[in-house]
Amino acid sequence: MDTEIPQLRLGFIGLGLMGKPMAGHLLKAGYPLTVHNRSHAAMDELVALGAQAAATPREVAANSDVVITMLPDSPDVEAVVVGPDGLLAGARPGLIHIDMSTIATTTTRRLAELEAEYEVKHVDAPVSGGDIGARNATLSIMVGGDEYAFVACQPIFEKLGKRIIHIGPTGCGQIAKACNQIMVAAQMVAMGELLVMAQKAGADPEKVIDAIKGGAAQCWTLDNKPQRLFKGVRTPGFKASMQYKDLNIVMDMAKAYQVPLPATAVNTQLFNAMIVDGLGDFDNSAIVSVLERLAQIQLKTNEQ
Repeated sequence: MDTEIPQLRLGFIGLGLMGKPMAGHLLKAGYPLTVHNRSHAAMDELVALGAQAAATPREVAANSDVVITMLPDSPDVEAVVVGPDGLLAGARPGLIHIDMSTIATTTTRRLAELEAEYEVKHVDAPVSGGDIGARNATLSIMVGGDEYAFVACQPIFEKLGKRIIHIGPTGCGQIAKACNQIMVAAQMVAMGELLVMAQKAGADPEKVIDAIKGGAAQCWTLDNKPQRLFKGVRTPGFKASMQYKDLNIVMDMAKAYQVPLPATAVNTQLFNAMIVDGLGDFDNSAIVSVLERLAQIQLKTNEQ
């Protein structure tokens, strides 16, 4: 007689703009899910749908076979793992920790080495696709870690994304995400520049976008972001402050490996200017705000 394979118990820590819908997909897929978040509103929402609340990361680890973290930055992940009530305090041999945050590769590798001492497998699996991808379960997932852990986690990834690539050993997922953010920043800045150029030179920016996005300029950014800007929507999305954080990770990596990134350095400073302007909680596409200020125009919206 066939024996039913016990379903993995999942934990999810970090229920922000992307983490909450991601956790929701896993819950809807039927996984037993334990959740933890600093603020309780998102946690309560998932508990109402059937999740189990945990007071600490330690409690999440104690009740899970696989724990997923989706947190803002390296220090946040480190605190969740090694804090007094962190994952390692509640971990047992065989636990898998999937970190889907975007953090420094050096932090990823250091945490993986520490977790290995507890016989915990570490998988770095940062994502791209923003809140749209998180809500629609169409994220691109870039995975680092050993082959066994990747295969074990594949069914989980398939509930969250459409493009899932095992890049290589531990840290390679974060390297891929850093490369991704080089391109994302370049696209956001380029889009802002072309919108400002089109309008100030006397063409309708919306028609310009319609004309060029079917040709060589076609990209995810032009397919998804201008429509929101033309409606006057600059809320996230993906926060500019997070884009700036990611670019700083990129520049630190470039310094460590002696890689010249002149265009990315300029884009990093443009996002820095956006933060200084107090717009860090806006969408990363709102980098156009800095370019508007420099060009002394304001992008027209459909409501104007």
